[in-house]
Amino acid sequence: MDLPFDGAISAFYKNDAPDAVREAIKSADKDDILSPAYPHDTRLSRKKYEREMAALQIELVKLQAWVRETGTRIAMVFEGRDAAGKGGTIGRFRMNLNPRAARVIALSKPSDTEMSQWYFQRYIKHLPAAGDMIFFDRSWYNRGVVEPVFGFCTPAQNARFFTQVQPFERMLVEDGVHLFKFWLNVGRAEQLRRMLKRESDPLKQWKLSGIDVKGLHLWDEYTAAIQDTLTRSHTDHAPWTIVRSDDKRRARLNAIRHVLHRFDYTHKDADAIGAIDTAVLGGPDIWDA
Repeated sequence: MDLPFDGAISAFYKNDAPDAVREAIKSADKDDILSPAYPHDTRLSRKKYEREMAALQIELVKLQAWVRETGTRIAMVFEGRDAAGKGGTIGRFRMNLNPRAARVIALSKPSDTEMSQWYFQRYIKHLPAAGDMIFFDRSWYNRGVVEPVFGFCTPAQNARFFTQVQPFERMLVEDGVHLFKFWLNVGRAEQLRRMLKRESDPLKQWKLSGIDVKGLHLWDEYTAAIQDTLTRSHTDHAPWTIVRSDDKRRARLNAIRHVLHRFDYTHKDADAIGAIDTAVLGGPDIWDA
């Protein structure tokens, strides 16, 4: 089987990955957590995960019905390194929702026209109307992390972004949009393990891009950009919620719980939602480089 990008991910694993990362992947069992800093040693069991997820799905359906009835507007931003689990988490939010009012926005590279516009302009038209839940699979924070790491924006454009992002988000919140900003944090060994799995799986190879491959060599540059972004855009009106996603199951459950706990929707069952694992989901203080 031909591997995408001529097997560049496997080559990175064999030749360029730090020894500790390579050894962690090599010696681990399937359900082992690779990051020694993660608060759990193994993944949540599938049986427990599926039971808890089923209860949360019922609550999400109740939430959407209430959102539609009341005209509430919700926008969720999902950011994180490649293979952090953004798409999978969004998918679990939307599993049983009406897709017409729970849309995913995953914008491609900006066109020449969009590049000539105000940076936030192409995102504004996708913001929620009354009764909508919008999921941004990557967002305007491309200019905070991906673009400066790869040289896709100038230092002046990056600085202008950080001058404008706080008032931009304040306007959204003051206008009544409920804005959630999730940063999914994944360890280096777990990221590489997931990318190796994608490389070898014909059904998942489409998820890989040349940027993903290049990014493997830029871990430290990403780390610096992430730290800068979290520091400069974590505010009282639009705080970052960090989700430690080395265990995708715990990440998905706790992200959904976080949103459900924020609303007093009709027939809400707080016991069914359950408590948030604050070692897995919290503020920027739990982000692990």
